[in-house]
Amino acid sequence: MQNNKVLITGIGIVSSLGEGLDAHWNALVENSEPKLDATRFAPYTVHPLGEVDWNLQIPKRSDQRQMETWQRLGTYAAGLALQNAGIKENEALCATMDMVVAAGGGERDLAVDTLILAEGRTSNDRGVMLNQKLSTELRPTLFLAQLSNLLAGNISIVHKVTGSSRTFMGEEASGISAIETAAARIRSGQSTHMLVGGSYNTEHFDMLLGHELGGYLKSDGWAPLWQRQGSAGGGLVTGSGGVFLVLESADHAAKRGAKAYAEIESITSGQIRRGRDDLSKTVRDMIETAANGDEAPFIVSGASGAHAPTAAEKAALDALPGAAVRGVTGLTGHLREAQFPLSVALAAIAVSKGEAFGPLGEGEMPRDKPVSAAIATTIGVTRGEGVARLTRV
Repeated sequence: MQNNKVLITGIGIVSSLGEGLDAHWNALVENSEPKLDATRFAPYTVHPLGEVDWNLQIPKRSDQRQMETWQRLGTYAAGLALQNAGIKENEALCATMDMVVAAGGGERDLAVDTLILAEGRTSNDRGVMLNQKLSTELRPTLFLAQLSNLLAGNISIVHKVTGSSRTFMGEEASGISAIETAAARIRSGQSTHMLVGGSYNTEHFDMLLGHELGGYLKSDGWAPLWQRQGSAGGGLVTGSGGVFLVLESADHAAKRGAKAYAEIESITSGQIRRGRDDLSKTVRDMIETAANGDEAPFIVSGASGAHAPTAAEKAALDALPGAAVRGVTGLTGHLREAQFPLSVALAAIAVSKGEAFGPLGEGEMPRDKPVSAAIATTIGVTRGEGVARLTRV
């Protein structure tokens, strides 16, 4: 059984903070004001996507037209990661590259949904009407929602990444499993280089509806991540974004002279029954395992802001009195499937630079010591727990 080192050699990020590593690092270092939209989806607030020139990573307009925003986001972020890793123009490396994508159920065509519901109120034969609308109103790539594996398909088409492909579904848990699986394949020697990540478009009514049906959305405006307990609604403020990583074995990266941001030393995941098991203890145990004896770790938290899981994670973090925690979701919004890739990416950048970005909220401790290792967390709104340890190469 092989035990290859798993290195992060490429990072692609798009969010409300901008695109690319520098834009995100500068926003974190400067503790920039979050970019918010509190009017379009009132009473809910979102972290909206800024202007993106899709042509830079998706040059064919025909490809752009048949994708909804979440697919464009993922395909764009994947292109940034490949470019950052120095692989994008290498057809041989792309052709042998494996891929794991974390995806949701796809965006629904709201105009068609609305049309069907309106005509269904007056139609005498709703079955005939429905079949007619499905055959005339939808694009060939759509049913009533885009298929989850279309993101991976479009990445293959646009960027020529044509090795094996897997798509995982299941909110934050899918992002955790995607990176865990990709790292395990490289560690075992099943793959030498992989593209892994996800994307999420919160600026779509059906995405917000799904969260609100569970009572998770914060409904009285934005507030700092760690100060949302007791606010109206469920505490969750979501954001649009896409995050992809290029993972490689140390040997493969060395042979092509690739720079590595960090090594993924370990990933611990879980999916406990929260109505029965103690979430805070579970998270504390996972973080302590990842800390590996470090009494003052640097932790990039993907806490969502949702009341119960965020309170459980904060209790676990507070049990590590020397930890320097950074709740990044207060700036980016919660990216659901892309949340764990985001936490891992930002932790990797900090490790690569050897320094921590400053506190992002009240109660977060400064850290003046160099950063040679970092912990990334994501605790799902309803299920799924993931913690990764990253170390300097």
